[in-house]
This record gives sequence, C-alpha cells and structure tokens, in this order.
Amino acid sequence: MAAELDGPRIEPRAGGAARQLVVFLHGYGADGNDLIEIGRAWQGVMPNAAFVSPNAPHACGQNPGGREWFPLTDRAQNERWRGVCDAGPVLDRFLDAELGRRNLPPSALALVGFSQGTMMALHVGLRRAVAPFAIVGYSGLLVTEPDATPEVIASQIKSRPPVLLIHGDHDELIPPGALFLAANGLAALGVPVEWHLSPGIGHGIDQEGLRQGGEFIARRLPSGLPRS
Repeated sequence: MAAELDGPRIEPRAGGAARQLVVFLHGYGADGNDLIEIGRAWQGVMPNAAFVSPNAPHACGQNPGGREWFPLTDRAQNERWRGVCDAGPVLDRFLDAELGRRNLPPSALALVGFSQGTMMALHVGLRRAVAPFAIVGYSGLLVTEPDATPEVIASQIKSRPPVLLIHGDHDELIPPGALFLAANGLAALGVPVEWHLSPGIGHGIDQEGLRQGGEFIARRLPSGLPRS
C-alpha cells in the first residue's frame, strides 16, 4: 500500500481555526512545495482558509527528486485511468484525515490541481459523497474510463461541484484542446464548468490564471459551516 500523504501547510491568515481547506495537487515530477506558495497569494481573498499541498505517493520514475501520482510511460488513456483509480483512494484518505484534523465538514473542501494533479482533482472530487465547494484545474484533462459509454461515466459520478479549468494556449505537453474536451465532458455530466484560455502561455500558470483561480474559489467560499 502507498505511504500516507503529507506535505507543506499554510495556516489561516486571520488566525484561529480554519473555516475552509484548500488542497493543492501538484503535477508529475514536482512535489508539494511547487504549489503551496499560491496559498499565500490567495490569503487576501480567503483569510480563513488553510492550505495544504501533499506530496504525491510515489517517487517519480523520470525525475527521482520529484513525486508522481501515477506513472506516465505511454501516456495512453488506459494508463491514466489505471493511475487515477489506483491513486484516488490514497488521496481520498488524506482529504478525510486533513478535514478531520481541522474539525471541518467535507463541504469545506476545495481542490486545486496542476497537470497530473488536475486529473486527480477531477477524478476524486467528482466521486466524493459530499461535493467540494470548488475545483480549479490548471493545464490538465478529464480522465475517463476507456470505451465507457456516457451512461457508465455518469454512474461513476457522486457529486457535481463547480469547476474552473485554465489552460495555456501554447501548451505543448497537454494541448489546449484538452481544456475543451474536459469542459464538454463535465457539462455533459451536469457539472457546472467555466474555463479560461491563457494567451501565450505554455504548460504553466500565469498571473491572470492565478487571479481567476483564487477569485473563483473565493466567490464560492461556504459560510456558516457547522463544526463536525
């Protein structure tokens, strides 16, 4: 079994107990430190949120100094599907444990992914019994079961949180067409989805994308959450 997850954290700027939990899921070959500083940039619009960026469970096969949620060898749909299914339960346990540690209900969760982390955020977020209040996915794609019918895919979904997808229009690693495939796929599942294409940006995140991601989450911050 994969090791339990852990990674860097940022406490709420307002002090006291967190009212929301924002979880960053890094890309292939990076680690939790790659995204955690986004939390500091977003503290102004969500001062009561705690941020955490867990390290993926496996050492990266192509970058031993980094981590991976699942291997990427042929980058085929079958491989991605196996990968998200294998890593999903590990991430799900971490989310439940982190919410429990902070005495927060499942509805206080937001997920933010980059690249492979976006694949994980969408896979896990749409399958949680209680929907995250927001998902932001940068430079990623929606992973579906190969050859599955729309009815089968819909039967796998448990929640329909609001989703924002952001992608660079010069991304050569995951082409920008993946944004539109994901947006259309989510819309067909009844998931409320918005998207933004960042002009001149490759496989990365620009300041406008960061601004839009933070504001998207901030607009959906739940208030008056009971402690559980």
